[in-house]
Amino acid sequence: MELVKIYQCLCDRTRLRILNLLRGGPLCVCHLQKILREPQVKISKHLHYLKAHQLVEASKAGNWRIYRLPVRCSPSLAANLRCLQDCVAEDAVFRRDLAKLARVRRQLTLARPDRAPLSVRPAAPCAC
Repeated sequence: MELVKIYQCLCDRTRLRILNLLRGGPLCVCHLQKILREPQVKISKHLHYLKAHQLVEASKAGNWRIYRLPVRCSPSLAANLRCLQDCVAEDAVFRRDLAKLARVRRQLTLARPDRAPLSVRPAAPCAC
């Protein structure tokens, strides 16, 4: 993966927030929309951009699209995701996103106690 493509994707705050959330495991578009409090169109547009540049992968589960970080990250992408993890700890918006993510994951677990948490399944339909 070309380094310039990675940095083109990282130069947008919404895409950074999405990547930061996906570090915790796969998510449905509706979960990202709920956490980021952004319109579905905006989230989908950024996910499409990230997918086109191979920074995320998508799978279908029924009517839902589940997004995740690539199973096999290039060394450049992996290094930049580690850097993102270190940098966002100081930003209140990113910390709030992670707190909202934890609540969403708890709700999913409570709604479906018979299933493994979303973060350990390869793809899961949302509970929306």
